[in-house]
Amino acid sequence: MGLEAVKIVDLPKIVDARGNLSFIEEFRHIPFPIKRSYWVYDVPGGEKRDGHAFIEQQEFIVALSGSFDVILNDGRQEKVYPLNRSYYGVYVPNMIWRRLENFSTNSLALVLSSTLYDPADYIEDYDLYLKCLEHG
Repeated sequence: MGLEAVKIVDLPKIVDARGNLSFIEEFRHIPFPIKRSYWVYDVPGGEKRDGHAFIEQQEFIVALSGSFDVILNDGRQEKVYPLNRSYYGVYVPNMIWRRLENFSTNSLALVLSSTLYDPADYIEDYDLYLKCLEHG
């Protein structure tokens, strides 16, 4: 599976003069059950979060506030997905290398995960990631 499986997903946006509302539902907007959610915050402006891939975990990433780039790599090509609105996000399948970069000040990244936290699911060395891709 490569970058062709990555998807930008437009989320429902309910416009209201009192403030807009968006939501995410498993199997409706994202193709997996939500087992965990976490968020990345207080990242200094312009900073980056180093990359990794997951053996099993799928993710959906949304910029709830501010902006940042999701850089995805499948071992053959790399693509940048700028996120800067809370009514869309990027679906990241398993075995895709990802980095988060170019955080604006006070940005907030929400990540929905298909698995519970498991350190054994992380591949944090890019060369090892490429070897894993070769051996399927």
